[in-house]
Amino acid sequence: MRRRRVSRVATISMHTSPLDQPGTGDAGGMNVYIVESARRLAQLGVEVEIFTRATARDLPPVAELAPGVLVRHLTAGPYEEMDRADLPAQLCAFLSEVLRTEAMYDPGRYDVIHSHYWLSGQVGWLAKERWGVPLVHTMHTMAKVKNLLLAQGDKPEPQARVVGEQQVVEIADRLVANTTDEARELIDLYGAPEQRVAVVNPGVNLTRFQPASQGAARHRLGLPQDAHVLLFVGRIQPLKAPDVLLRAASRMLIDDPSLRSRLVVACVGGPSGNGLARPSLLTDLAAELGIADVVRLVPPAPQEELADWYRAADVTVVPSYSESFGLVALESQACGTPVAAAAVGGLRTAVRDGVSGLLVDGHDPAEWAQALRRFVTAPLWRDQLSEGARAHAAAFGWQATASRLMEVYAGAIAHMHKVPVAVS
Repeated sequence: MRRRRVSRVATISMHTSPLDQPGTGDAGGMNVYIVESARRLAQLGVEVEIFTRATARDLPPVAELAPGVLVRHLTAGPYEEMDRADLPAQLCAFLSEVLRTEAMYDPGRYDVIHSHYWLSGQVGWLAKERWGVPLVHTMHTMAKVKNLLLAQGDKPEPQARVVGEQQVVEIADRLVANTTDEARELIDLYGAPEQRVAVVNPGVNLTRFQPASQGAARHRLGLPQDAHVLLFVGRIQPLKAPDVLLRAASRMLIDDPSLRSRLVVACVGGPSGNGLARPSLLTDLAAELGIADVVRLVPPAPQEELADWYRAADVTVVPSYSESFGLVALESQACGTPVAAAAVGGLRTAVRDGVSGLLVDGHDPAEWAQALRRFVTAPLWRDQLSEGARAHAAAFGWQATASRLMEVYAGAIAHMHKVPVAVS
């Protein structure tokens, strides 16, 4: 029997480019996931071509992200950034460009398609049928899960997305879940066959995110050396719940006014999604709560600077209503900074409760204030969590993620073509 090898992967990321800065617009943990896993797959000898929508006229048709990793910018709709709600109308145009690209080469250019997010899954579905190759899909977020855990005032995901996700679940040869919790959601909420769901934990760049001097990091960022720093990193939108942090900080100051001279609440990120409707939300809320003097709003930062923010913080706060994994939590812990996270979704895997941080049930600011107060009043306990955070994060490397993805790809190909597949 002929033996195949995974040589080239077509990665589809229609709505956000891996070259975009995480923390604003639609760029976030998914962008990091695509970039880091593609780099590691290339190191394993697999070529990766990432198809994404061009958002500027002057973008090159093809850009090299890393040796063995190409980003293809395809024209589909206007060049400016589009709201995700408007992107389904561009699916046909985007798909046409994907198929046109493949048609320029000899048949059999791609061994597998890996789509990210449901819009890309729709494109991958039709490309799979045309090319005769398997489709591997990663949801990253799911409409049914988000709609069960909506923030107050947030809009539910539309039924069109629910239907689109269901179609992708039914057609995909393999579904990649970030955690066992997400795998169970795919099976229970979408009826995914258990044998087609594979758990692949995301990783963290342990070279870039590693412990270093807190004092030096604070000096570079202009933070007082004796500050109590509470850090939020991510897109500013209701789903991520940065307002919970501000309300908790306000409660901390009401309970202990002496903290005001040293407390710093830093929010690193930009408006996104439903947050675009009110870009001044955090500024207005800080003024309303009377804590504008302790709040620092920082635009999205490159990873080198982001690592300094993690090192400078006493705790990184992740109060999201829903997270498929929570890469921010893992990056923070890799830098030795413990995490206070909502006990939802993948955060229950990304944070080891009581060892690398704390998991908080619900979003009551009073309960969050009580949890966060421990990080600034119990330094010995915090130091213990810091040690646990480093050890916990060390178990999550992108190389392991890539190796596991190779196994998933091989399984999808073997299932479709009924031949053994080499993974190395």
